[in-house]
Amino acid sequence: MVSFIGFLTIITIVTLLITKKLSPIVAMTLIPVAAALILGSGVEELTTYFQDGIDSVMSVVIMFIFAILFFGMMQDAGLFDPIIDKVIALTKGNVVLVAMGTIAIAIVAGLDGSGASTFLITIPALLPLYKRLNMSPLLLMLLTVLSVGVMNLLPWAGPIGRAATVLNMDPVALWRPLIPLQLIEIVLLFIVGALFGLREKKRIAQKQESTAASEEIAAAAETLEMDEEEKAFRDSLKRPKMLWFNIIFTLLLIGTLMSGVLPSGFVFMIGLSIALPLNYRSVDEQMGRIKEHAPNALMMAGIILAAGTFLGILEGTGMLEEMASGLVNILPGLVVPYLHMIIGFFGVPFDLLLSTDAYYFALVPIVEQIVSGFGVESTKIIYTLVVGNIIGTMVSPFAPALWLGLGLARVEMGQHLKYSFFWVWAFSILLLFVAWIMGIIGS
Repeated sequence: MVSFIGFLTIITIVTLLITKKLSPIVAMTLIPVAAALILGSGVEELTTYFQDGIDSVMSVVIMFIFAILFFGMMQDAGLFDPIIDKVIALTKGNVVLVAMGTIAIAIVAGLDGSGASTFLITIPALLPLYKRLNMSPLLLMLLTVLSVGVMNLLPWAGPIGRAATVLNMDPVALWRPLIPLQLIEIVLLFIVGALFGLREKKRIAQKQESTAASEEIAAAAETLEMDEEEKAFRDSLKRPKMLWFNIIFTLLLIGTLMSGVLPSGFVFMIGLSIALPLNYRSVDEQMGRIKEHAPNALMMAGIILAAGTFLGILEGTGMLEEMASGLVNILPGLVVPYLHMIIGFFGVPFDLLLSTDAYYFALVPIVEQIVSGFGVESTKIIYTLVVGNIIGTMVSPFAPALWLGLGLARVEMGQHLKYSFFWVWAFSILLLFVAWIMGIIGS
């Protein structure tokens, strides 16, 4: 009975998230509470589940709030602008360099851990250049999507935070062993960018230009510049005189995070408290920057808190344990110890079926519970599931940032999936293989 209610809870939440009938916060709060009540839990038990769940994710929530505010403020101050402008200047006219420059810009833009801001910075800056060189905007989307996936390994990005919630770990502690892998991923990404650039250069050379095609290109070459008023406001937020301070300060902050001498949330809280008043002197300006980025911070914090409640109820009622033992009895014995490897291999296709929240808060806890029972380290299980899935985040129709990117690049979802899906999955499998060679994942 307990396992049946557990599976019904998971299926209901996943279905509601996929069909967008309820927001993640509502679904991950009300459905588990209803399940607990059906299983006979009273007010005292529900309170205990809630407290245990919230306690397990509070450090993650604090880190997310202040990390998003910090990097959002740094983006407003123009921290990344010189790098982006330099890359654009160096790559003009060379298709291969433009492809590699796209990756460089997307990586820099992705330092804040936000897919939306990566699209907002990268695509408007490069789309006119792509059009002038007759490069496909689908390639721009693919390279940006791959870069978003690699940068999603940062602890203040969504996937690692969600995975850390499942393990009740600090996201930075979970990320540290992945740093060598992330650096290798970036190198591989530039190699892939160069190869795609060469392929695109060959395609352009072979393409027979027609009048109709030329007109189509000209029509599509409209710039995506913001209106003058908005541009003037954004320019007023730039702090060019603070550039070197902001660069050095951000590097010191990241170094402190990697050292682990202070909790990650505390590091970002201190960092924001120092950098915000130095860049924006008046209280009104400071509050304006916080208000601008608070919605993203609070949305992620709310989802993580709801997920903590969800996991607290699953564990407290025994549903998670019963579901794991039930699946072990159903699946062939030879398959179960390698279930995480199988799920990881198909992580990108899972993105077509599950939202990020559904993957990490519904599927991942069950797989971790099952496979850890066979002596596999929980961190290796989580790393396998993360590495196998993270690159495919932006092929998921359930990722709001992807729709923003598609709109900016003026391409359709079907075109993007047809062009990018195979390459995204192939790159994901390559990263799994590299992670296995490095001993980060395995059984």
